Amino acid sequence: MKGMKTILLVEDDRVDAMTVKRALKAIHVNNPLVVMGNGEEGLAWLHDGGNDLPCIILLDLNMPRMNGIEFLDAIKKEDRLRTIPVVILTTSKDELDRARSFDLGVAGYMVKPVDYVQFVDVIRTINLYWTLSELPV
Repeated sequence: MKGMKTILLVEDDRVDAMTVKRALKAIHVNNPLVVMGNGEEGLAWLHDGGNDLPCIILLDLNMPRMNGIEFLDAIKKEDRLRTIPVVILTTSKDELDRARSFDLGVAGYMVKPVDYVQFVDVIRTINLYWTLSELPV
C-alpha cells in the first residue's frame, strides 16, 4: 500500500484477521495493520485524534454490534472519513450486500476465498491496485 500509512482492518474473526496479516507479510506489505473487531471499534479508532487516518480500510460485513454496512454508512457521512478507500473483504456473496456496499461508495468488493493461496492473490490484487492508483493526498 502507499507509503507507510496504517491499514485498518475491521474484522471480528481472529482467524481471518491473522490470515490477512500473514497474506500482507507474504507479499511484503510493511504498512502497520490495525485490527478492530467490529464497526463500533473501527469508528472509535478513526475518531481518536491520536491516530492518523489509514490509507485503506479492509472491511468485513458480518460482524456483531455494528456490521460492515452500518460502519460504511457512518464513515461516508463524515467529510473527514468519506474519502478513505474501503474494500469489502467478506464471505458474503449476497447480491443485496454487494449492491448496498457500492451504493455507499465502497471502492471494491472481494469475496474471501477459502484457499490460502487464493486469499494471498486477493490481497496482492488489492495492494497492486492501491499502489498504482493516484489517490488524493
